[in-house]
Amino acid sequence: MPSLKEVKLKITGVKKTSQITKAMNMVAAAKLRGAQEKMEAFRPYTSKFNETMSNLSGGTTNDFPLMDVREVKKVELIVVTSDRGLCGSYNSNTIKLAERTMRAYEAKGIEVSLVCVGKKGNSILKKTGKVRKKYLDIMASFQMFNAREIAADVADQFLKGEIDQAEVIYGEFVSIVSQVATSKPFLPIKPVEVAEEEKKQISGDYINEPSTEEIMDVLQPLYLNVMVYHALLECGAGEQAARMTAMAVVYNKARQAAVTSELMDIVGGAEALNS
Repeated sequence: MPSLKEVKLKITGVKKTSQITKAMNMVAAAKLRGAQEKMEAFRPYTSKFNETMSNLSGGTTNDFPLMDVREVKKVELIVVTSDRGLCGSYNSNTIKLAERTMRAYEAKGIEVSLVCVGKKGNSILKKTGKVRKKYLDIMASFQMFNAREIAADVADQFLKGEIDQAEVIYGEFVSIVSQVATSKPFLPIKPVEVAEEEKKQISGDYINEPSTEEIMDVLQPLYLNVMVYHALLECGAGEQAARMTAMAVVYNKARQAAVTSELMDIVGGAEALNS
């Protein structure tokens, strides 16, 4: 049976743990509000941008460099995780999806390279030796220029023929208690499949000035920026939600452990008096 001093030290340690985790839970909750507001404000913009791209791509027959579909020999995965830990399985789920995706491509004889956004993904995936580029210490205060830099770099690899396809992998924010590891096609930009009647409707509803082709040349790089920024926002909100939930669980466990330790102390004292 542990001594009285050991029991007291354990109680003190458990109480300190519960104080720390409670404080981290409150900080994560405060940060989540801001991250969630930014994410939800950007979602309608992303949706409208997708709709515009659908209309324009459905109404043109021109080939664009960023829409070039070719035999896939090399794929690049943009893996977005947080820079900090203590957020449950949030990052590990994203990393596991990236690893499964990588193995699936390699099983087909397709080479894979990685772009890691966030320290947590890079710390694990760098062991594969496939990380081409990394962006660290940006997740706490990322801006659109960060998304533009990442998108432009991957697009440049595609245009040079260094890669034939790209995907972006991140943890999508569903709710405070649910974040889902998700993979989305990134390059080549795929035109939306529409029926002949819809094609006529699309071409008849819009008179574009300048031409559809000129607009598409400008919008396509912006579309890639939006996709990356959307992934960063989803990851930012998902990280804080996962951390808040994880710290709440740890806090409750620590609190229960403190109660158990105190009961043991009381029982031990009662036994000592009776002996």
